[in-house]
Amino acid sequence: MKSIESMESSQRPITIYAAIISDFGIAVAKFLAASITGSSAMISEGIHSLADTGNQGLMLLGRGLSRKPADETHPYGYGMEVYFWSLIVAVILFGLGGGLSIYEGISHLRNPPRLEDPTWNYVVLGAAFILESTSLTVAVRKQLQDQKEDESFLHAVHMSKNPEVFLVLFEDTAALAGVLIAFLGVYLSHHFQDIIFDSAASILIGAILAVVAVFLAYETRLLLLGEGADEEDLRRISDIIRGDEIVVDVKRPLTMYFGPHDVLLNIDINFKHGATIEEVANAVDRIEKAIRAEFPEIHKIFIEAKSIKAGENKDAQTQSTASKN
Repeated sequence: MKSIESMESSQRPITIYAAIISDFGIAVAKFLAASITGSSAMISEGIHSLADTGNQGLMLLGRGLSRKPADETHPYGYGMEVYFWSLIVAVILFGLGGGLSIYEGISHLRNPPRLEDPTWNYVVLGAAFILESTSLTVAVRKQLQDQKEDESFLHAVHMSKNPEVFLVLFEDTAALAGVLIAFLGVYLSHHFQDIIFDSAASILIGAILAVVAVFLAYETRLLLLGEGADEEDLRRISDIIRGDEIVVDVKRPLTMYFGPHDVLLNIDINFKHGATIEEVANAVDRIEKAIRAEFPEIHKIFIEAKSIKAGENKDAQTQSTASKN
């Protein structure tokens, strides 16, 4: 989970805006170069960048819809809209990006076009490399701001509950790989005067997009199925609870993400024998404040409080919802 500072930073979709601007400009330039040179790899790269642009737009749509307030039909809010649209992005990336790129490469193998001057291809690919590198740098810096000091970069990306971050990270990484492959395809085709290298580059670009799409779908599926907090955070929550003076024991906390920064927490706590209702209520209040101080993204807390007084079991359940202001 994240600190207050990192949560506030993540409220600004800098990574998405940067990616939209760079991807759209790159897509236009790639299609223009492809129309001049007839390169299959450049067409695939144009499709790739166009798909990326649309995907970022869908992420912004999901972000906006996820902020709708809770209502009677969705008492926990609409935070999972972000995860749904992330899944749609993966499907589009697989079908439009990967499928069309592979088709384009096979089509050029069957009907090879005449090789043209590759100068514009090199110019556009060079500009694309610079823009994609810039976008990826922004995404990496954003991830580094959010991750814990003792956590590796790859582990932080895998454990991230924010698809906005890992979507841009992996799309931009795939885009950079695609640019390099397209460059090699164009260069080798003209060096050996054989279109097979250009077509093979297009097919390989499509395969990379398909692999990225499958990975994104896998990560999003876990979130849509109700993924909870990681083991370290669960242990920390348990330690906070056990630190209260009248707590005897606590069962494993149950958590569920309803959005990147909206977590539900269920806790079953046993208090010391003889604790009064007032003492339990005060302890519950202390525990809630302590948990939210360290985990501000936990918006809803349900506590099953149990204590024994005069040989009689006394159960009480309490719910607390954090302020959205």
